[in-house]
Amino acid sequence: MPPRLNVEERRARRRRVVARSKFALPSAITLISVLCGFSSIVMSINAAGEDTSHSFLVAGGLLVLAGVFDGLDGRVARATNTTTEFGVQLDSLADVLSFGMAPAILAYRYGFFEFGKLDPRLRTVGWAASFFFVACGALRLARFNVQVGVVDPRFFVGMPIPVGAACVASVILHWPVPPTHVVHAYLFAAELVAVALLMVSNVPFPSFKKRSHHPHASQYLTLAFLFLLSLLIIFREKFFLWFFLAYVLVALAMNLGWLCGWQGVAPPTHRNLREDSAPRET
Repeated sequence: MPPRLNVEERRARRRRVVARSKFALPSAITLISVLCGFSSIVMSINAAGEDTSHSFLVAGGLLVLAGVFDGLDGRVARATNTTTEFGVQLDSLADVLSFGMAPAILAYRYGFFEFGKLDPRLRTVGWAASFFFVACGALRLARFNVQVGVVDPRFFVGMPIPVGAACVASVILHWPVPPTHVVHAYLFAAELVAVALLMVSNVPFPSFKKRSHHPHASQYLTLAFLFLLSLLIIFREKFFLWFFLAYVLVALAMNLGWLCGWQGVAPPTHRNLREDSAPRET
């Protein structure tokens, strides 16, 4: 029979258990993001029959939820100082599934599968556009991993893959009924290609990872969060299309402003910022 521990030894053991569990928490949140991405794939495959809009709505919503957990795991890791190389690699693998494969399958099943029965060329175009999205997403993640510490942490180089997945999901959330005209299907394929190209581009996108040192920054963030939450409650699934469209347009307008000499926001720098950068994508 093992000897009984005294009070101090029990406290030390509890501290060790808590310390170990802190390291497991970010990875557990990452796996929840994987669960959302996998469930989105299942819902996409199950979309059959006369009314497929419900399945597509759930699949798109699960992708947005996966993005929430993906952003949360990195913040938890940084807040608890439990960032590890294992967590970084797990996060990248999870992102390929949740924000590369899952939205590509959803897009193919939504925009091209049924319509492609009448137009085989459209099915081929949809297959190619969906694969192009996956390939660019994987390239985007690989580039992100090797650029940690050498890019400005205020910006992403190229559109983040969770935002790319959200851009695809937001269209489906706004119009859950699959395209009924061939032009709409080809426009959807063009959107997949455009989003994929933005992911592998060198266009800086705001990351919002670094906290502002402005004395009223927390108040402004709280007000912005409450405003966006109010819009989400009012417009529900239609909110996401306009939110991510605004994010992309603001990023492109900011880059155009830099080309024209605008200095309202300092453009990104490319010096060694390893001590400030975060290894997880949000």
